[in-house]
Amino acid sequence: MSSSPRFPYAFIPPLSEFTAFCRQRRTVQLVYVVIFLVLTNTIYQIMENTPPDDPDTETTTEANQVYNSFEADIDQHFTNYYKNIFNTLKYDGFVTWDSKILAIGAKFHTYTVALLDAGLSNSLSTKRNVDLPFGNDTFDVVYSTHTGFDCSEKQAVFAKELERTVKPDGFLVIHTEADDLYSLNSLLDLFESFRLVRTREIEVIFWSIPEIREVVMKKQLGYRRRRDVVGNCSVPAFKMELIRKMEDLVLEEPVKRSPRKIKYLTSIVDIDFKTRYVYIDVGAKSYGSSIGSWFKKTYPKQNKKFEIFAIEGNQKFHEEYKSRKKVTLLPYEAWVRNESLFFEINRDPSPKNEEKGKGMGRVQSAQTSTTFVNAMNKIQGFDFAAWVKSSFTEKDFVVVKMDVEGAEFDLIKKMVETGAVCLVDEMFVECHYNRWKRSMKYQKRYKDCLELFSSLRDTGIFVHQWRL
Repeated sequence: MSSSPRFPYAFIPPLSEFTAFCRQRRTVQLVYVVIFLVLTNTIYQIMENTPPDDPDTETTTEANQVYNSFEADIDQHFTNYYKNIFNTLKYDGFVTWDSKILAIGAKFHTYTVALLDAGLSNSLSTKRNVDLPFGNDTFDVVYSTHTGFDCSEKQAVFAKELERTVKPDGFLVIHTEADDLYSLNSLLDLFESFRLVRTREIEVIFWSIPEIREVVMKKQLGYRRRRDVVGNCSVPAFKMELIRKMEDLVLEEPVKRSPRKIKYLTSIVDIDFKTRYVYIDVGAKSYGSSIGSWFKKTYPKQNKKFEIFAIEGNQKFHEEYKSRKKVTLLPYEAWVRNESLFFEINRDPSPKNEEKGKGMGRVQSAQTSTTFVNAMNKIQGFDFAAWVKSSFTEKDFVVVKMDVEGAEFDLIKKMVETGAVCLVDEMFVECHYNRWKRSMKYQKRYKDCLELFSSLRDTGIFVHQWRL
């Protein structure tokens, strides 16, 4: 009686290496793997059901031999691939014969063989991609495959570990699927003490991955990539290229409100390498006004978990947020400084407006509103720009929706002056103006709104006209 054949999928390389499922936009890879498994199973069934030509030779033995041979071929293929990678790094001067090297990724045993074949014997390999059991300044070169850094569930923490273990003047080499300049710069922002040396596309052997980018960085003492954000934002070329891909601004004042097709930033770039994901609803009103009806349902989040902040000074909406455990309510009015404000009372308390979450009217500083106390309510305002700067960094992905009844001009001016706007990745602003000159509630004209949006885009801010 012959032994049962090995399960036919046993020789398939680890899925994390073969298909890189860690990147959320690789769903097509799942289709490839399913097809591959179906074909493999079909071959297996054929071999099981086909009588052997030689009665003395059992089919199960032949199957085992085929599987063993195929597994060995794949291992050798991967070994040769990584051997070429290490030889290229050696040829380009990043690795020397006596360099102490750490290789990180799913197929760590393959890297060990490849390093030895490349003549780099002073090396170690590991598949750990969160914490590393090595001392500070241990390695001359640390190399991470796309299954190392890309697939780490705590990339910011892992980046600190990589920084810690690389020696001063040592090199960090990362293979990543980052395929746009936005995500590449987000990756670089995680490594504060490393200077970028080069990036290049490299040959890919993983048929399910469109491309791999090699990023080489050098650790330099005293070097800091990040800068304190003050004043105008720097506008790299890749940001302006993204701005050009946005939907056009509506140049003529619309006759009536109508929905627009928005080109979201997250539909253009990969946001994988950010440390936090944050949505701030300024002038949130009720939960269903925009958080529940738009952000939760429509905004493309790339499977990221966003922290949600609702900034709403109107007390009539506060009770509702007590039951929204995943929303942090800031029960104040966003303003340019910490002070008491007055807001106009909504004089249309109809059920229709209550259902829509109609909120407060214009806000004004208490210093200029004393003559209107009978028509207004008092509320506490807080310095929104200062809060943004103290709460978030360039490493975070921050989305802001702003509907503040005309105060957007003051708020955005303060954000630009302080540099707080530089920390916002995408903005949705409802600009309030004297629509068709029919009401003096707002002093601004539509051209003022256009100037506001145009200036923000010129600053490199991905801003949309919200609810025209």
